[in-house]
Amino acid sequence: MHRPRSLAIPLISATLVGLTVLWAFPENLGFWRSIAIVSGWTGCGLLAASLLLMIREAKLADWLGGLESMYRWHHRLGVSAYLVLLVHPLALAAAGWSEAPALAWAMLAPWRQGWPVWLGWAALLCLMAGLALALSPAMPYARWRILHNLLGLAIVLALGHLLLLGLDYLLLWSPLLALAFVLWRVLRADLGLGAQPHVVARVAHPAPAVVEVRLQPLAHPIAARPGQFVLAAFLDGPGFRGCGEYHPYTISAVAPDGEIALGIKALGDCTSHLQAVVPGVTARIEGPFGDFLNERPAGPELWLAGGIGITPFLGVLRSGPLRHPVRLAYLHRNDADAAFLDELRVLAKAEPRLALDAVSCGDHLPDLAPLLPEASALAEQHCYLCGPPGLLTAAVRILQQRGVRPAHIHFEHFDFR
Repeated sequence: MHRPRSLAIPLISATLVGLTVLWAFPENLGFWRSIAIVSGWTGCGLLAASLLLMIREAKLADWLGGLESMYRWHHRLGVSAYLVLLVHPLALAAAGWSEAPALAWAMLAPWRQGWPVWLGWAALLCLMAGLALALSPAMPYARWRILHNLLGLAIVLALGHLLLLGLDYLLLWSPLLALAFVLWRVLRADLGLGAQPHVVARVAHPAPAVVEVRLQPLAHPIAARPGQFVLAAFLDGPGFRGCGEYHPYTISAVAPDGEIALGIKALGDCTSHLQAVVPGVTARIEGPFGDFLNERPAGPELWLAGGIGITPFLGVLRSGPLRHPVRLAYLHRNDADAAFLDELRVLAKAEPRLALDAVSCGDHLPDLAPLLPEASALAEQHCYLCGPPGLLTAAVRILQQRGVRPAHIHFEHFDFR
C-alpha cells in the first residue's frame, strides 16, 4: 500500500554506502589491501545508515514507513556493518600473508601494534557487544538501554582509529555523520529534548492491571489520530515517582483540545508501576507514530483484538461513526479482565455498522478457526489485528489459508529494541 515508502530505507542505505566507498575507493593497491579498504568504508556507510534509523522523529518515521520498519532495518544494517567490518582486519592479514606469515599474525594481534590498531579492535569489539546485547529479547530494558550505548562508543573509537592513521579529514564525513545521528538520538529522544510536556489530568481503571491515563498538553498538542501510538515517559508528581523510561503506548482517545488517552496494561516493571499513577504527574510525549488504522479502504473490515490490543480500535470507535461495516472480535481471559468491554457493548448498540463478538478464552490461545469468518465472507476484506505475538501469528496463518492477500492483513509490532 505504501510502495514508495518501502523503498526509501534501501535507497538511503545504498546511497550512504555508495558515496562512502566512491569517496575513499583505493587506487594502485593490491587485491587484499583494496578489499580491506573497501570493506572498512562499506561498514562505515552501513553503520551510518543503521544509526540514522535509530532516530525517533515522527515525520522521519512517517516518511520511512514507520518505526517498525525503521527498527527492523536498523538491526539488519547493524549486523551487516559488523560482518563487513570484520572483513577489514582479515583482508589486511591476507595482504600480509603474501609477504610473511608472521606479518599476517601481527595484523590480527593488536598487542603487537600501536594505538591506531588498538582503537580499531576496541571499536569492533564494542560494536559486536552492542549488537549482541541489542538483539537480546530477554534482557531487562533499563540494562539493555545502558549497554546499547556501546554502539555510540564504537563510533568514537572508530573515529580515533581513523584520525591516528592520519587520514584526510574529508574522508571522515561518514563516521562523523554516524556520530551526529547518535547524538541526535541521545539528545532528542533519550533525554527527551524533542518530546512534548504533558500532565496527567485524569486516571481510570477499566480492568484489573489496566489503567487509562488522560494527558493534557502543557505546550503545543501533538497532531495525533485515533489508532496511533506515542512513546511516553512518566516523571514525578504528587506522591508518585515515575520510572522516566520511554515506552510505546497506543492512543485510546483524542480530544479536540489536544488531550490524549493512553491505555496501559501491567506487562513489566515500569507499566506495573504506572498502575498507581495519579493526576498531576508530568510526562513527556514523543510522536505520534504509526498508520495502523489510517487511510482504510472502502468496504467491510475485520478487526481482531487480543487483550489490551483493543486500544487502537477503541480509539477509532470513540472518534465518531464508522464509515464501513466492521466486525470486531475481542478476545479476553474473562469478562472481569476485559478492559473497556462495557463501553464497547454500549458503542455496539449505538453503532449499526459495528458487530461485536466478545469471546472469553481463559489463559490459553483459543482455536481461532471457528472465530474467524469463512473464506467467502473474507473476500476482498481488509483485516486489522492487534494483540500478543502468538495471536497475530495464528490469525495471519488462518487468514492467508482462507485466501486473504498479505496486503490486506495489517498489524503493528511494539518491539522497538
